[in-house]
Amino acid sequence: MKRYRKRDDPLDGADVVIVGLFSAKEKDFELRLDRLAALVEACGGRVVGRHVQRRGASDRWKERPGGAARMSEPFSRRTLLTEGKVREIAEACRAADIDAVAFVNTLTPVQQTVLTELLGRPVFSGTEIH
Repeated sequence: MKRYRKRDDPLDGADVVIVGLFSAKEKDFELRLDRLAALVEACGGRVVGRHVQRRGASDRWKERPGGAARMSEPFSRRTLLTEGKVREIAEACRAADIDAVAFVNTLTPVQQTVLTELLGRPVFSGTEIH
């Protein structure tokens, strides 16, 4: 049974998965995930999984011109990630009974709402976690 210490902090006592979208050029993405994990743990949450979506890491972008120019853009304006990655995260959250999902990336209110609905759990941006 999970124990919550503060009622006003939804991450306190929660099992959390952290997620990030990173450009293939970004080499320190693990450090950014570690920082978010430290923030979640400082709020009383427990990080139980990590999911990473890399933009521009595939050779398929060489087939289409302009791929490198899109590396810093989200895959989907609604979810930030690919449909397959969202499905993978949702399945992992259901299987492990995850309480919340925290994104390294800043999310728009629409992205946060859509991801909360698709993942079936509260979704937070790293900028919201104090």
